[in-house]
Amino acid sequence: MGHPLQLKDPARHSYLELARRKTLILGEISTGKTSLTARFLKEALQTENPKDITLIDMAPDKIIHRGKPIGGRILDITELPCAMRVLQPSRVNPPRHSAKSKEELLKFVEDNRKAIEEVLDIYLDRPTPILFINDLSIYLQSGRWRKIFEAMNRSETFIANAYYGETLKEDLGTEVSEVEKRLVEKLSDRVDLIIKLQGEQRSRKPQHRL
Repeated sequence: MGHPLQLKDPARHSYLELARRKTLILGEISTGKTSLTARFLKEALQTENPKDITLIDMAPDKIIHRGKPIGGRILDITELPCAMRVLQPSRVNPPRHSAKSKEELLKFVEDNRKAIEEVLDIYLDRPTPILFINDLSIYLQSGRWRKIFEAMNRSETFIANAYYGETLKEDLGTEVSEVEKRLVEKLSDRVDLIIKLQGEQRSRKPQHRL
């Protein structure tokens, strides 16, 4: 695979341009990653069979970090049809925000890994052609990546978002942030399209061209 194409203005583009391709949405906290993913998902539901779509939502509950919201699941902002499969871990902790010690942070990361792998295994056992993932970087904090790559390769259309920034860099000396960043970059090298969000994304009618 060659270098991924970067979309400069995602507000101009639609799900139809991402279909049958692998897309990764990257950005800092509060840049609209979840909202953009939700928009593409709603557009997909207009043209695709809901039974062909799986959403894996790895995000923790929304919290406020230094005055800005982080986390939050797609079902919090949009309704989805019952026919579509939604897989969510029973509980996900935001380690860098919640942990009070190095040991607690690493425990949160490991607990998240176990919970997320349970739902990844469900998808891998019965994959659908279309896969959306919200907040996949929280899984990559564990240093594991093969199940994500396998899930991406099992799908025909892959649209996922991941945190990529400096705001949450402090990790109590665990190197979790560096691991997460390195694996997000590794995944970035293997997709067709990258959407980098720089700030609050204004709503605009998508145009059907790259």
